[in-house]
Amino acid sequence: MSICVPDKKGNLTDVALGLEDLDTYLKDDASLGAIVGRFANRIANGRFSLNGKDYQLAINNGPNHLHGGPTGYGQRVWDGRFSDNKLIFTRTSPAGEEGYPGTLNLTITYGWSEDNELSISYEATTDADTILNLTNHAYFNLNGHGSGTVLNHELRIDADSITELNKDQVPTGNYIPVDGTPFDFRELKEIGKDIEAENEQLKIGGTYDHNFVLNGTGLREAAVLQSKESGIRMTCFTDQPGLQLYSACYTLHQKGKGGIDYAPFSSVCLETQHFPNGINIDHFPSVVLKAGETFKSQTMYHFSVM
Repeated sequence: MSICVPDKKGNLTDVALGLEDLDTYLKDDASLGAIVGRFANRIANGRFSLNGKDYQLAINNGPNHLHGGPTGYGQRVWDGRFSDNKLIFTRTSPAGEEGYPGTLNLTITYGWSEDNELSISYEATTDADTILNLTNHAYFNLNGHGSGTVLNHELRIDADSITELNKDQVPTGNYIPVDGTPFDFRELKEIGKDIEAENEQLKIGGTYDHNFVLNGTGLREAAVLQSKESGIRMTCFTDQPGLQLYSACYTLHQKGKGGIDYAPFSSVCLETQHFPNGINIDHFPSVVLKAGETFKSQTMYHFSVM
């Protein structure tokens, strides 16, 4: 997987981390570039109740269910086809897969425009009420994959608060205002500026691995990431209520494309999403998809030169 865009000198730069082949992707536990589901991020103890029935999902992250389980959508082979310059992936996720209710029919459409905009459209239907939280887990380095740290990248996120995490990295239901904290990205600042600050939430997340509560509704600008070195700017638009900032603080287990070892902080993820553990917290936006309804969502990453 690659995303190649021109830098300030006009040279094409591959700004997405990736792996060498399909087998490596299927073994990857970091979800590089993958569609994540059925429920992205964490669900406390892998448990939830829906319509008066209790469900137990597969556990794969300490006591929790993460990214759809040990064999989530990122470890599945999808059907794919090209149509009108778009790449369309489809998959049927059967009832009971990783413990989820309902047979889910999914269509994920990737588009690329002439002005360097990557669009990701999500659509899903179910034959029984279920829960759903889909995202794309791309890892970005605007200086080029394998080029070193992203801590000097500048980032802005249109969010006034984050969802508080407990010791197991699961939202408690409380919101923490970003004002006066290392999580204040309302104005452009380097990712590494406050990453070593003394802060309990940073300790819990192992640096940045938190859900930001995005301002506004509908399709709107959610975040801007840019590098002065390459001159590349990436603007993220989404209709989702949250965005997970993950600073990729661990060495990835699989070698990257070209045999590269991806070191800690050599990329950053901006994962548009519903709130983690949302099914267990009543005042969080609903993550329930009812039988007969259609889920639709869109996220776009626009690349330009500063």
